[in-house]
Amino acid sequence: MVFEGSSAAISHTGKVRSNNQDSGYSGANLFVVADGMGGHAGGDVASSIAIQRMEPLDQPYSSTEDAQAALQAAATTAAGDLIRAAKDRPELAGLGTTLSAIIMVDEYAVIGHIGDSRIYLYRDEALTQITADHTFVQRLVDSGRITPEEARYHPRRSVLMRVLSDMDADPELDMFVMHAQPGDRWLLCSDGLSGVVDEARILKAMQLGLAPGRTADNLLKQALDGGAPDNVTIVIVDVGGQHPVHSGTATIVGAASNPSGVYVPPVRAPRSNWLHPVRQAANEPSHFEPAPEYLEELIEEDRRRAKRRRLGWIAGTLVALAMLGFAAFAAYSWTQTRYFIGADEDSVVIFQGVQQNIGPITLSTPVEDTEILLADLPPYQRASVERTISARSLSDAMAIVDRLRTGAEANIIEQTPLPTPLPSPSTTPSGGAG
Repeated sequence: MVFEGSSAAISHTGKVRSNNQDSGYSGANLFVVADGMGGHAGGDVASSIAIQRMEPLDQPYSSTEDAQAALQAAATTAAGDLIRAAKDRPELAGLGTTLSAIIMVDEYAVIGHIGDSRIYLYRDEALTQITADHTFVQRLVDSGRITPEEARYHPRRSVLMRVLSDMDADPELDMFVMHAQPGDRWLLCSDGLSGVVDEARILKAMQLGLAPGRTADNLLKQALDGGAPDNVTIVIVDVGGQHPVHSGTATIVGAASNPSGVYVPPVRAPRSNWLHPVRQAANEPSHFEPAPEYLEELIEEDRRRAKRRRLGWIAGTLVALAMLGFAAFAAYSWTQTRYFIGADEDSVVIFQGVQQNIGPITLSTPVEDTEILLADLPPYQRASVERTISARSLSDAMAIVDRLRTGAEANIIEQTPLPTPLPSPSTTPSGGAG
């Protein structure tokens, strides 16, 4: 059955980011938010791939079980696409995306989630966070080490523990089914909204009773007024309700609405090749009988032509060898302007050069052993280091190392068991027997 209700989707780059790595989708039965990561090059690609794989799921389902199976299969396929993308384009290594999706099946909402984008439900004047963030700070909250308010400003709040990425071919989505009823309003958003606008202000915007599009605009304005340090993507879905039912084509916003990386060459007018110029044939007879002296001139000219060809080939070969030598030197010099992060036995090392070697010739040398142990890194970061991570400069490499160090520290803290409380000392009753 086709979902009956209204929806809206909106995405904004924010006030700090130079590009939008978020993507959103609002269709007839399917609603998705994906927040990409992996730097300027990879985040938009990752979220676009996720939306591309989710889009065919926008159809009626006979059961919630079928919808759940479709969600998991699409996520697994998207993970395979991310792995292939990183393999084909090494500069995209480490790309990934969050994924929060709802498929409406009759009176039920089938939810799939991984990462720190969120799904909220506004029902009976109350706002409830439905999904759990797969972040380091959320684990601290769950274990009682910090409060939810402290988590909002924790310096490690962006460290993700689970994400759809090129590190895992079989991602584990949180999957569950909830009963939906007329009047419900679902909010899917990236952390560009939830990290800036608190739940009290989100609730107040929901209570205004505006249409989904105007509500999304209201929330986006609040995020922008709050500084919007990250991309902001919002999808709002009303079940039934007082607003007109939205019909028509699906809405795709963010990076997925403007896919990049497709090169379309400009159309050029045909022109003649300089080696084979287009010119009119000379107006001369096709046959003639030469005099004997003319034949001798042709033989001598042929000898001179052969001599010039030999000299030309020798000169050309020398020039080609010189150019190859210069190109090889220039290429090697260029490789020494590059850096990458890799593994050296059991630790993380910054290398100067490139990952590839030419036969026995090594094109990289270690620059600094960061003393970050591979064993201390989260699994997805360790796998990324073992495959190597490209850097544009030494400062870029140091920035990547700082993020790895943060991940290692977070992983060490997460793996450290809570201290066992000491037993309370027993009290001796006052006044013993004499």
